[in-house]
Order: sequence, then structure tokens, then C-alpha cells
Amino acid sequence: MSLFSILSILVTLSALFSYINHRFIRLPTTVGLMLIALLMSLALIFLEPVLPGTRQDVRTLLHGIDFNQTLLHGMLSFLLFAGALHINFNDLARQKWTIGLMATAGVLVSTFVIGPLFWLLLGALGIRVDLIYCLLFGALISPTDPIAVLGILRRVQVPKSLETKIAGESLFNDGVGVVVFLALFSMVADGHGVDVQHVVLLFVREALGGAVFGLAAGGLAFWMLKSVDKYQVEILITLALVTGGYALAEHLHLSAPIAVVVAGLLIGNHGRWFAMSETTREHLDTFWELVDEILNAVLFVMIGLEVMVLTLSAKFLLAGALVIPVVLAARLVAVGLPVAIMRPFRAFSPRAVRVLTWGGLRGGISVALALSLPAGAERNIILTVTYVVVVFSILIQGLTIGRVLAASR
Repeated sequence: MSLFSILSILVTLSALFSYINHRFIRLPTTVGLMLIALLMSLALIFLEPVLPGTRQDVRTLLHGIDFNQTLLHGMLSFLLFAGALHINFNDLARQKWTIGLMATAGVLVSTFVIGPLFWLLLGALGIRVDLIYCLLFGALISPTDPIAVLGILRRVQVPKSLETKIAGESLFNDGVGVVVFLALFSMVADGHGVDVQHVVLLFVREALGGAVFGLAAGGLAFWMLKSVDKYQVEILITLALVTGGYALAEHLHLSAPIAVVVAGLLIGNHGRWFAMSETTREHLDTFWELVDEILNAVLFVMIGLEVMVLTLSAKFLLAGALVIPVVLAARLVAVGLPVAIMRPFRAFSPRAVRVLTWGGLRGGISVALALSLPAGAERNIILTVTYVVVVFSILIQGLTIGRVLAASR
């Protein structure tokens, strides 16, 4: 199937599902699109005897997309930049220590809490998986998904300080989670055991290097934006920053997600007010908002369709259901410790830990990382369990975060 055919199918389904959701269901866009795509996928699975070959056609489509490459090495750069573009840097700076702790130490703590507990849970179910693979699951499921989080935050009334913490953490911790995942994955590829020192050193190099690179690339783009006053050229500059900057950061083995977030923050704040005219700001905001909405729609349709490639074993699904409390407990620890450390120095919203825990949604990044694992029994179990956690996160947590917030006031 050609690339144009794949894009045509995805965009058509996204438009159709968006219409159905907006016209009849009226759920948040990310939730509604994923739910409709998921229900359609399940219907095709159950109707396989009546419609032979349909499921295989959808699988062929999904294998042609390569979800991992499409998201992590394509769509993610645009989505992260669009999200960072509208984060107020002054608000972020006021919460920098809390966000920094949750996005770094929080991810590491969560990874090494979930991994061993997941290993024990699988052992109790009679499923044998090496501990290193369980730690890989911990790394890929620990970061919250900025795409899902920002989409939900637009629909609920969150106190400004709490919104900044949730949005800021989600923009940075996915880059940290990817670094930790890659460090652990390199141990699997090399056949070595768990080396905490290796994980920490790789994390420092990629995360800090990515931040410095993003600052430098953003600074260059800022200088170019300031020297012209033509919105078509300026939008092209931001596109080059996102695509070229992300690709170059990956080539240099730096954290490309962190780089593009830092660049987006620079352009969205300093660049917005000191390098753009009012006309450029309006066109830039409209352009990136449209990119964000379209890619979000396509992404969550893809997530809903990915159920077609899962191994729907009853034991695997049970493992997924049982690991949800483990993931939530690890999230509680990951946000509770930084808040406890920072509480003597600054005030927090009432029951902030509860809201941060329940508002830590998982999404496409976790699925993409699970799909990047080499084919085998370990990949099958991890992919199915990851999908169960992601579906619960988006459908249940995403739809009830408003109620949790209201109960916390």
C-alpha cells in the first residue's frame, strides 16, 4: 500500500470519527476518537467470521504505517513544539524545581518501582519474563503523554499553578522516559545486566545535551525571525526548526524531544514578543493550532486501531488489568516525593498529589516504545499490557479528571 493511500485512509477515518464525536458523542476529541476507533477495531475482530480478510487488511495497513517510526521520529516533534509554544515561561520558571524533580527523578523512581512489581505480578500469573524487560515496561509506561494531557487540560478548569505543573512535566518527562528506555534497551541488545550507572550517565548526556541543543537551535531561529517581517517565511523557519532540529538532535544522539520542547518554549515566549509582529503571531498560532489538532486526530485514531495487532490472550489482558494499580501507585510515589521535598519551600494546591497522580495520562508514546521492542514473547506481553494501561488512562482517567479536580477543591 502506498504512502498516499495510507495517509488517505487515516485522514478520512479521522475526519469521519471527528464528525461523529462532535455531532453525537461530544467527548473530548482525544478520548472520542480513540474510543470510536477502538470500538470499530473490536467490531472487526468479532466479525472476522462474517467478513473474512478484513482484519488482515487492517493489520497490513498498520504494519505499513510503523507506529513507532511515525510517532517518535515524525509526529512527536510537531506535537511537542505546538504544546510548548503556548506554555508561559514565567509560570514554568516559578514551578521549575517541582517540574524538574517530577520529570527526572520521578520517572527514574517510577521505572524502578514498576519494573520489579511487574516482574513479580507476571511470575504469580505463571508468565516468565526477564527482569530487564519488566524494567523496560516501567520506563515506557512511566512518562505521561503530553499529547493526551494537554488535550484533556483544555477541557477542565485546573488551577493555573497545577496546570503548569502537569503540562510542564508532561512536556519534559517523555524525553526523559525515552532516554531511560533506550539505556535499558541497549543492555538487552548487548546482553548485559542492569547497570544503573550506565542509565544515569546516558540520561545526563542526552537530557542535558538535548536542552543545550534546543536552546542553541531556538536561538538561531529567534535571530532569523527577528531579521524578517513576513509571516510565510517565519512559519517556514519554525517548521525548519522542528523538523531539522529534531532530526539533527537524533543524529547527535541527544534527546530530540527535550530539544524541541526547549526550542518551542524559547520561540513561544521570547520569540513571540521580541521577534514577531502581531500579524505573524496570529498566523503562527493559527498554523500550529491546526497542525496540533490534525495530528492529534490522526494519532488517536491510530492508537484505537492498534488493538488489531495485539495478542488478545486472557492471561495477558488480566496482567494488564492487574498492573493498572501498580502503575498508579508508582505514579503516586513519583509525584508525592517531589511534592514532599518542595512543600517546605512553596505552597501547593489542596490535594495536588491526588490530581497529579490521576492526571498523569499515558498515550501514544508508551505504545510506540512498546512496538519498538524486538519481536518475541516479551514484546507480545508488554505490548498488550501497555495498551490496556493506555486505554484505561485515556478513557477512564481522562474522562474523570474533572470530577477528581472538583472533589479536591
